[in-house]
Amino acid sequence: MDERAEIATAKDAASDELIVSFGRLLGVAGRLGHILGRAIEEECGISHLMYEVLLILGRAGDPGLSMGAIGREQVLTTGGVTRLVDRMEAAGLVERTEDPGDRRGRLVRLTPHGEEIAVRASRVHLANIERYFLDPLPVEHRAQFLADLRILSHAARDALPRMH
Repeated sequence: MDERAEIATAKDAASDELIVSFGRLLGVAGRLGHILGRAIEEECGISHLMYEVLLILGRAGDPGLSMGAIGREQVLTTGGVTRLVDRMEAAGLVERTEDPGDRRGRLVRLTPHGEEIAVRASRVHLANIERYFLDPLPVEHRAQFLADLRILSHAARDALPRMH
């Protein structure tokens, strides 16, 4: 991959090894996201986005997180996070509480039911990650693959402008 062939035609572009490889990365991410998200929805009754918010709140612990912090973690608009948290609250997964550091603010935290669903969904998710994400790879490649993903993830995160 040291010398890159010049792209002079659409056919050249469509057959370029790096372009094809990046397309495969996007394709596999989309397909795996669909497969794994559908399994969480079918087996636990929540969307993959709700599951991600349960993980964010589980990581944060008590007293919870502000709506803005949840929105920044998931790159959601203010309205989007409000609608999502409303649905999660109606399902008994989260509750809004007063912010001990700001009397005007509200925090979102897991309910006991939300904790239970997070654990159940994580067990389903982990089994499916192993089945669809790791099992197809040779055992001797897995540790390096995971390390390389971490490097790519950090590099992409660092290349984005900081959100405030």
